[in-house]
Amino acid sequence: MIKREIEPFLIEAAGQFKALALTGPRQSGKTTTVRMAFPDKPYVTLESPDERERALRDPRQFLSRLPDGGIIDEIQRAPQLFAYLQEILDARRDPGQFILTGSQQFGMMETISQSLAGRVAIFSLLPFSAQELKKGGWLASSVDETLFRGGYPPVFDQQIQAPWWFDSYITTYVERDVRQITNVGDLILFQRFLTLCAGNVGQLVNANRIGSDCGVNHGTVSSWLSVLEASFVAFRLAPHHRNFRKRIVKTPKLYFWDTGLVIRLLGIQSAGQLATHPLRGSLFENWVIVEFMKRRFHSGRKSNLFFWRNNTGLEVDIIAEQADRLMPVEIKSGGTIATDWVKGIDEWLALSGDAAVDPALVYGGDTLWREGQVSIFPWNQMDALLERI
Repeated sequence: MIKREIEPFLIEAAGQFKALALTGPRQSGKTTTVRMAFPDKPYVTLESPDERERALRDPRQFLSRLPDGGIIDEIQRAPQLFAYLQEILDARRDPGQFILTGSQQFGMMETISQSLAGRVAIFSLLPFSAQELKKGGWLASSVDETLFRGGYPPVFDQQIQAPWWFDSYITTYVERDVRQITNVGDLILFQRFLTLCAGNVGQLVNANRIGSDCGVNHGTVSSWLSVLEASFVAFRLAPHHRNFRKRIVKTPKLYFWDTGLVIRLLGIQSAGQLATHPLRGSLFENWVIVEFMKRRFHSGRKSNLFFWRNNTGLEVDIIAEQADRLMPVEIKSGGTIATDWVKGIDEWLALSGDAAVDPALVYGGDTLWREGQVSIFPWNQMDALLERI
């Protein structure tokens, strides 16, 4: 069993806040993580129909079974509990009373902001990072196999073949989780939308084009994108606002939280098919960006990541904002370093001047390198780079 990077931060926060909330995708390991971090706390899950019915019927009686606090799993299934939790937390000063988990980001966060603001430390747990897989001896030796398998724990600790597991996950997600978040009448149409989003990974979000291809209007596409974000399936990466006297793109880009999932949605059957797939570069870019996100989220920090593109096509894949400084990172899926890879960063550095710090490039090879001002990191040796963000 891999000890998750987030665990010491959870324990530290529980010593300071009255409650702790852990969100993240379904099957990302939230339950296992909180039970390992807080082994002495009683545990109850609202995935159980009996427990959920008790919580909905009589919230006060349900919570009375946890006089000293406890772990409540999938708490978004009984939102009425939050008001009663507020009473309990306000009546006592003890830190770390309740540990709450949930797989629906927006609904849970909205309820917490209304009822428990200032009382709860909020964290997000994503699937395994490359560093966690490396510690467990599970990181594949090739880029393509790493992208193909993704990071969801059951693919590794239960040794389930990735295509089988993701097929089941997609079916469960569409038929169950989507219904819980919003009233999607045509699930087949929603799954087509999901597949179209996979085909647009790493691209600027074009709701009109996706809607036209899917047969729904712009408003429906926007609503459904919010569903993907609420359930930790996909996210939109915002463009950075600094224009450096150039007109810049203001449309976000679309990425998925796990490359294994998006690869399965694309119908790719094996890691070997990735080598010549037209979206391989976008999938590698997706993987690297999410690795950056994991390092931030698993240490209790919010994302500080953006991309930058101007109207002439100059682009930097990642801009990590650090107070008044900006760290540019370019991403290339190739395994052999080419000198022209750093051209875009060099042009951006000339525009940004003193705002820039520690320019870097991540690629699909295995040699640390330096080209001019730019430090070049192999895909499986990014730890020193991730520490900078």
